Amino acid sequence: MGVFSDSNEPQEPVAPASGIRIIPRITVQAFCENSQTAQMIESALTDRRMSKVALTTQNGSIQGAVETYRSNPTPNLIIVETMLSPEQIPQALDELAEFCDPGTQVIVLGHVNDVVLYRQLIRSGVAEYLVLPIEVGELISAISELFVAEGTPPIGRTIGFMPAKGGVGSSTIAHNSAWTAAQLLRQEVLIMDMDLPFGTAGLDFNQDPPNGVADAVEAQENLDEVMLDRLISKAASNVNLLAAPGTLDQVYDLPEDGYERTIELVQSTIPLVVLDIPHMWSSWVRRTLSSLDEVVIVAEPDLASLRNAKSLADTIRVMRPNDNAPLLVLNKVGVPKRPEISAAEFSSAIDCEMLEQIAFDAALFGTAANNGQMISEVSSVSKINDAFRNISARITGRDLGQGAARPSPLDLSGLFKKLKKA
Repeated sequence: MGVFSDSNEPQEPVAPASGIRIIPRITVQAFCENSQTAQMIESALTDRRMSKVALTTQNGSIQGAVETYRSNPTPNLIIVETMLSPEQIPQALDELAEFCDPGTQVIVLGHVNDVVLYRQLIRSGVAEYLVLPIEVGELISAISELFVAEGTPPIGRTIGFMPAKGGVGSSTIAHNSAWTAAQLLRQEVLIMDMDLPFGTAGLDFNQDPPNGVADAVEAQENLDEVMLDRLISKAASNVNLLAAPGTLDQVYDLPEDGYERTIELVQSTIPLVVLDIPHMWSSWVRRTLSSLDEVVIVAEPDLASLRNAKSLADTIRVMRPNDNAPLLVLNKVGVPKRPEISAAEFSSAIDCEMLEQIAFDAALFGTAANNGQMISEVSSVSKINDAFRNISARITGRDLGQGAARPSPLDLSGLFKKLKKA
């Protein structure tokens, strides 16, 4: 017997692509009768959930797959498009089953919407029958349903905070948001400081931990959960920290997958992972951003931030075509005597949702930074805490309670036109 195992009931409808998990390392071969179908399948490789999948497409139908596997081993998953009639499809698949190795799964892409055919194929052991045309997210969800086992520990949610330019306070926003989520949800959160030479996570939590992130990256090939656990330090109640060295003793030239193993390991044990990404652009930053569940761009309401935030947002949308667009946090809003771009105009220009606006308060933020405390620890009554509550609620997908009213956007709509002309 090959692929097909008996199943008496049709499978449940697949979940939306935005809610599925990363698919493990599998091989997929697709046989397509139409170029549009092949293009749709190949476009699935741009989705972060398919980053580990080895996928190839070729012209052909079910019969083409049969001829291929007469003399070749079958992959983990075969996807076949067919234009056969409902009466011919089961017989063609029976012939394919004769050449399938044990454990191989088959997804059939057909052009006939026939419930009787669907039930017959599912009973015969076909993993899924999808009626074309379909969106790429539907295909990814179907693959995920087959290879992400039920009952396995949930993969931790990954949130990346990315500054539009240096000095916008992205690290402060990331650390306070993670701390707020940990305290209100009473669940474990890990902050990974990815700025190896200049990271401030240790300072913000008044900690002097070992060089957690650097050691993890250097031991990438031998890194396991036991070793990683030794590198993680406790920063506060439910707050864990993978700190950066914050020294210039060496140069950190990381490969594209420099952080991949570390992120995978912490995801397996911690439900929320907050990545404090530095203001730079490299292969590993690009790779990391493409793999996250959510990206938050932190900016100031000025022209340089607007230009950079738009570049980031446009690039991230291309890298993550089936994910939500990045979220936007405007920090240092209302600096005295500084001309600013209004929040509405800023978010409209980069086409991103304005998640929060955080008012400028030099005394509060300066005191917190110098004392190694979070904003709520310095002033529990500050309305700025509501902003962190709202950010935490969004990135965790949980209701953390009703926050206070957000600060009104500054009405400087005419300024942007002047700056554009300058």
